[in-house]
Amino acid sequence: MADMANVQQMIDPVDPDETAEASLSRIFEQMMGMYSVSDDEGPLADAVEAFLSSLGHVKVRRHGDTIIADDIAGRGQHVVLAGHLDTVPVADNFPPRWLEPGDPLIREDVAAEHPDERVMWGRGATDMKASDAVLLYLAATLRNPNYDLTYILYDHEEVSADKNGLRRLIEAHPDWVGGDFAIIAEPTSCGIEGGCNGTIRFDVIAHGVAAHSARAWMGDNAIHKAAEILDRLQAYEAQDVAVDGLTYREGVNATLISGGTGTNVIPDECRVHVNYRFAPDKTLERAKALMMGEECAAQLGNGEHEATGGMFAGFGIEMRDESPSARPGMDSPLTTSLAALVKERTGRDPQAKFGWTDVARFAQLGIPAVNLGAGSALLAHKRDEQVAVSDLTLLADILQEWLSS
Repeated sequence: MADMANVQQMIDPVDPDETAEASLSRIFEQMMGMYSVSDDEGPLADAVEAFLSSLGHVKVRRHGDTIIADDIAGRGQHVVLAGHLDTVPVADNFPPRWLEPGDPLIREDVAAEHPDERVMWGRGATDMKASDAVLLYLAATLRNPNYDLTYILYDHEEVSADKNGLRRLIEAHPDWVGGDFAIIAEPTSCGIEGGCNGTIRFDVIAHGVAAHSARAWMGDNAIHKAAEILDRLQAYEAQDVAVDGLTYREGVNATLISGGTGTNVIPDECRVHVNYRFAPDKTLERAKALMMGEECAAQLGNGEHEATGGMFAGFGIEMRDESPSARPGMDSPLTTSLAALVKERTGRDPQAKFGWTDVARFAQLGIPAVNLGAGSALLAHKRDEQVAVSDLTLLADILQEWLSS
């Protein structure tokens, strides 16, 4: 889809005579105008690199389509602010546009929470160009923060973990990603969401014997056998798991199913693609054991192996993707102080992050991290994805005050 014309090819510098709302709105609008579905982040990454390089007081580096800007002056503690540049595929929601109050495209829940406000509608509004715009604004306007700062705007978050720009950066340049605390600017309606669930995706495979459907007794129907897989999924009861004071919800769900080679052929294979979202009290190894047994040899890239135990014992398993969970890290002093300010400004206590985010990568590096961003996570990836302008100003105010206090 790279042939879709970008409405805007650059991000204009911050005008010191502009209000914060005007600067944030303009940066946001210009970022929204750049098509950046995963694999097509290049033009937006170019614009972000040019914007940050023009500031003068930050050191800018690039790895692929991931842009890193350091504001390091030996201030003591070091905070990383990170956001991803890519979006999921468009769904009749690009190019974006501002919606004025009363526009019928403004969702009722957004209008109720943000009456008489302009709303940005379009792909990537909440996930997560609103927060990206705030990060660029902070990089341009925060000249004397109390912390050393690193801004990371990275590619390929919305696709498989092997493509993730932050992962690739950490693998290639681990010395570029140090710090005492990290904020991932995922949409949280400007509240703190701690940690994240882990995720594994795998095919559960039923095997049969192919035959002509007119002589079905000569075969063994793999699709019929897959009914047992679906029965086990249907019997699963979602679990609530408390970790470090926050409550996470687990889930095991079929997301795809495939089988058969023809309308008159008894199928010899049926695959049910399963996604297990597990709480941060579990390692990847423990999560896999619960699904396929401790002795199952299935690993990413090594093909099919029989489940020796767990939920899908007796069926074939082929791993497709995996990402670890992250504990909330709510006992970090920096987390505590940020949570107190967010509570003061929004009235919101920290909540658990149900989806997977890159806080898990920072957790693996031993860096406490939280999710904090503009826009509602409930609107991420929706056709009517949208965010009110006051979410940007609120997030910017919170982060400016905390980073300068």
